[in-house]
Amino acid sequence: MAEFKIGRLDGQPPRIRNVPIAVTPEGFWCCPSQAALQKTAKSPNQQGRPRGGASPAPSKASSVQRAPTISSEKRAQSTPTRSRTNSDEQICPPIDAIAVPDPPKVAPAPAHEKRPKQHKISVGFGQLDTSDLKVVLYGKEGVAVKMIVHKNILAENSTFFADRITRQSPVSCIEVPDCEDVEIYVETVGLMYCKDVKQRLIRQNVPRVLRILKVAGSLGFRSCIMSCLDYLEAVPWVGDEEENVVSSIRQLHDEDHRADPLLKRVTSDVLTNPPNDILVHIIDLVLKSSEDRGRREMKSLVLKLFKENNICTTNGSSADSSCAMTLYSCFQNCLDSLLALFRQASDPEVLAEQSSDDKEQMFRKITLEADNLLWLAEILSDRHAADELTVIWASQGELAELHPKIPVMHRHLVSCVSARLLVAVGKGEALPSKETRRRLLDVWLQPLMDDYRWLQHGCRWFDRTVVEDGVGQTILTLPLEDQQAVLLAWLGRFLKAGDGCPNLQRAFEVWWRRTFVRPYAEQPGSSSGRH
Repeated sequence: MAEFKIGRLDGQPPRIRNVPIAVTPEGFWCCPSQAALQKTAKSPNQQGRPRGGASPAPSKASSVQRAPTISSEKRAQSTPTRSRTNSDEQICPPIDAIAVPDPPKVAPAPAHEKRPKQHKISVGFGQLDTSDLKVVLYGKEGVAVKMIVHKNILAENSTFFADRITRQSPVSCIEVPDCEDVEIYVETVGLMYCKDVKQRLIRQNVPRVLRILKVAGSLGFRSCIMSCLDYLEAVPWVGDEEENVVSSIRQLHDEDHRADPLLKRVTSDVLTNPPNDILVHIIDLVLKSSEDRGRREMKSLVLKLFKENNICTTNGSSADSSCAMTLYSCFQNCLDSLLALFRQASDPEVLAEQSSDDKEQMFRKITLEADNLLWLAEILSDRHAADELTVIWASQGELAELHPKIPVMHRHLVSCVSARLLVAVGKGEALPSKETRRRLLDVWLQPLMDDYRWLQHGCRWFDRTVVEDGVGQTILTLPLEDQQAVLLAWLGRFLKAGDGCPNLQRAFEVWWRRTFVRPYAEQPGSSSGRH
């Protein structure tokens, strides 16, 4: 890089101040970052604080971070850019301050009368001897950046500058007030001097390219816009970058639809809603899997994704109805398969004809189908779409009758399905009729109590508190006579089994108050009537 000299307006010898200038990964000089500009702006005030009321002499030391030392030959090979600093406002005190020094005890002037200092930085591009235009950017914190550029290059690459140059011809200076991103603005103008913009962007990250794309869009820098879009189309998006990219693309004025290939990563031209057949295929693959680890992890993942996108039956769209129908169809298929397996496993003649391996395989299928039912019930309950599911489950009288004939280690997941639906009713996730609620308790509460001890000790994910609260709340939604019948039946079982039975004492207390306390409390003069 060629050396240059900085002169003072008053003719005195210049005083040079080191200003941090950032170097991009491509190797060419650009405007310092906003943080560095703010640090530069604050340094003169910190260095020039008066001590004892006397005006301090300018110090040669500076707290500003110095730019890295690069040889002249290396700079000349890596960049066509020139950079210099105009530090008159930073170093030279105002004229009135020199003529009349401030007294040490004079109160400061009101804040609204103080004019903020402007910290100017000059940046040159290309051959400075042939430059014929100055572009001044006014950013935050009183920062002003003057770019020494060439009309023909800016007019050729930018519709914004071409319009300003043509409209104000002849023009020697263009001012850009309220520049939001001075650093990127200068870098984008520097890209106009590059033959291969895309090559310059390769080492950048996605957030910085989005900033360049925004400035390039405001300048009408078409080749830079295309290079940014090509970069974003090829590079992976990590974390929140996807939302930022899509938002930036949609804000871009793209009359030529140049961003369409980029948006195809997140949108489809064929279907606007997730196709039902793909959803069926995914669920079917998970339900038919017999590999424990893959099955367990994919069920957990799909359940999490369904919870994050909780739209089923919430807005009444056709896509929601299709989603619910798909889940219900899968549930019914699994239920039919489980009932057939229960019939085989409870038939002594069938068991006598089967080998030990066949029996083990049959019980393995029972466990898998029961686990499938529990997974589907979890999805539908979380999505507040289990009303019809409670009706279907309450009508499975034959399955409940065959339940005690199956070993508890294979049948206990069926009781988990009952517990999940009772919790859904108790939490208000499902709103079946009172007949369905009573039928659900009559059919499945007894099998649940039979398997309760196994569920507590054999299922690490079983939450006893949640289940007992859900069952109790479901009972309390019934008419008072039905509450009495269910809770008295539970009381007899609880007194015999203890911890091997759900603890419904809270529901029992509420029923007791409703039956014995509240009627007398509501009668006026009931205390005198007792005597």
